[in-house]
Amino acid sequence: MVASAHDVARLKHGAIPVQRSVPPLPHLRGEGTQARRQWRTRYLTSIVAGDALCAAVAGAAGLLVRFGGDAVWLAHSGPMQAAVVVAVLPFVWVLAMFAGRAYEQRFLYVGADEFRRVLSASVWVLAGFGTASWAFKWDIARGFVVVALPLAAVLTLLQRYARRQVLHRQRGRGLHHQTTLVVGHRSGVSALHELVDASRYHGLNIIGCCVPASQGSRERVFDGLPVLGSLDDVIDVVRRYEVDTVAVLPSPELEGPALRRLGWELEKTSAELLLAPAVTEFAGPRVAIRPVAGLPLLHVERPELTGARRLAKSAFDVTAAFLGLVLLLPLLLVIGASVRLTSRGPAFYKQERVGRDGKTFSMLKFRSMVVDAEERLAALQARTDGNGVLFKMKDDPRVTRVGRIMRRYSLDELPQLINVLRGQMSLVGPRPPLPHETDRYGFDMHRRFLVKPGMTGLWQINGRSDLSWDDSVRMDVRYVENWSFGMDLFILWKTFGAVRGGSGAY
Repeated sequence: MVASAHDVARLKHGAIPVQRSVPPLPHLRGEGTQARRQWRTRYLTSIVAGDALCAAVAGAAGLLVRFGGDAVWLAHSGPMQAAVVVAVLPFVWVLAMFAGRAYEQRFLYVGADEFRRVLSASVWVLAGFGTASWAFKWDIARGFVVVALPLAAVLTLLQRYARRQVLHRQRGRGLHHQTTLVVGHRSGVSALHELVDASRYHGLNIIGCCVPASQGSRERVFDGLPVLGSLDDVIDVVRRYEVDTVAVLPSPELEGPALRRLGWELEKTSAELLLAPAVTEFAGPRVAIRPVAGLPLLHVERPELTGARRLAKSAFDVTAAFLGLVLLLPLLLVIGASVRLTSRGPAFYKQERVGRDGKTFSMLKFRSMVVDAEERLAALQARTDGNGVLFKMKDDPRVTRVGRIMRRYSLDELPQLINVLRGQMSLVGPRPPLPHETDRYGFDMHRRFLVKPGMTGLWQINGRSDLSWDDSVRMDVRYVENWSFGMDLFILWKTFGAVRGGSGAY
């Protein structure tokens, strides 16, 4: 299928996703990289204005809380001081965000760095106001900062989160994308292409690739991507198609001096350079660049699988599970009664799963299928919608009417809070596997047994049953390697949205 000139022009502007049957692109001039990046200026302007507005609202709220009932203060000095505080706070707030680098492009759009920097800047502002209030004995500041500054931090985080969600939805429709050229070996190109296609909200639109000449760079299409040249043609391709981003994958042809020269040549263009490390599953606080003998080496810390933080995670799990069972007890009773009244059999279903250190345990669920579901499985194996290892069927005839509703909103998994209370599971962790699945595990997948399986995890917020087996393996390993309390809280937050949307639930 040959793309039309209109489609190619839209493709160059990052407005439509790359189709896997698109042939090499013709040489066409478009608006260029700078025009495609104009939305960044508008986005940053809206963020700065939003931060200032949040600070002004918080300042006004702080004054009302601190002096709202003090008629004497308001009558004599209130209006002037109120005007000064409400006027100065937004300026100080935005200045602190600039100083905390919360407006740098590399920290915006995706990831948690932006929010961490907002919180860090907020703490510094709070410390500054508190110190000044104590040192100069400002009556207005002592009670004011307790209300206004924490409120400003919360409002700022909320407005930035809302703005980012709007951006992600726009990127899902094909807007605000960066045209991207992937450079590397064929296997790496295929893997990155798959990951980018699954994460469109990151804003990368791969329009082609450059592969080594020995791997057939003269082929028209590879993995559905136009092959635009060899590794020696990268700069020419960037200039010809006005590429926004060049993603370089690990390859022996582009190491040391060759990669350095490529970076220097790209400085003469508008393209950004992204380097993919060989250890792609390590991320977050475990990775840091440390200079050793003049070389910037990637230092990878050990994963935190034991110690005080693990004990804190277990304590948090047990406490949250206990409170969850108490608060959800009426709902659990209603669901259990519905299961018993609408189909023959018990309300609960026990299934053997593999937990930490490879030990098996009985996982509890509300029964969502007919009693003889296991006996009827063999007749349905050929109709599986699963990923080759797990049996999944979107219209499984064994699922009861109540079971479909429970599965839609993951209500059948609520009894697993009892497993968490027993110490067999965690609130967040890898997916608890069936014993026969572990027979197909490779070396990498056995890493998941170093931690407890979870009621939810990266698999729950990234597609659930729609995930391929390779994606499931990758997400489980990623969680084990990069666990943190921040990641757990993020996954728990995203789980509510995934359950509400019901994507991949069957």
